[in-house]
Amino acid sequence: MKIGILGTGEVGRSLAAGFKKHGHEVKLGHRDPKASYADAAKFGEVVLLCTPWAGTENAIKLTDPKNLAGEVVIDVTNPLKFEESAAPQLALGFTDSGGEQVQRWLPKSRVVKAFNVVGNTLMVDPKLPGGPPDMFIAGNDAAAKQTVTQICKEFGWPVVDIGGIEGSRLLEPLAMLWVVVGFRLNRWEQAWKLLHK
Repeated sequence: MKIGILGTGEVGRSLAAGFKKHGHEVKLGHRDPKASYADAAKFGEVVLLCTPWAGTENAIKLTDPKNLAGEVVIDVTNPLKFEESAAPQLALGFTDSGGEQVQRWLPKSRVVKAFNVVGNTLMVDPKLPGGPPDMFIAGNDAAAKQTVTQICKEFGWPVVDIGGIEGSRLLEPLAMLWVVVGFRLNRWEQAWKLLHK
């Protein structure tokens, strides 16, 4: 599969390495005209949005939403705002979410929120003492969620589909809880698992 990744930070690079490890072709895109967001979007059958929240809307504009029309877009972002001498906070919540905003910015794309509730070191082939954690996903398009589910399973993740893209209102605070736990314990290799009978 051809994978386009928008963003070249730690998250984008970790996922790129994971896709390559699993035999996929990858093109990373950023603001550099020699390797642009638009180039990565045109290349990918599936495109991952891995930008810091403050730059996400601009990255989508630089990509040109037409280049993502009809495509599966995996939204890995979290709407975090950073203030001096304080832990990050959610910029959105309760009645809206980053996932919903991304879907509005990309009205002709099939957006699925995924990979946002775990750190980049565990996104591919997570190995934890308690067994594999669960990946929670949300999106409006059933076929797109099936594609994302297949990717997650290939990467070693059981999947819990929580419904439409408005489920991002739950997943983004879950990411914030991951941040709080990380700061409290000074440990960043943790993930969530749904336990049931």
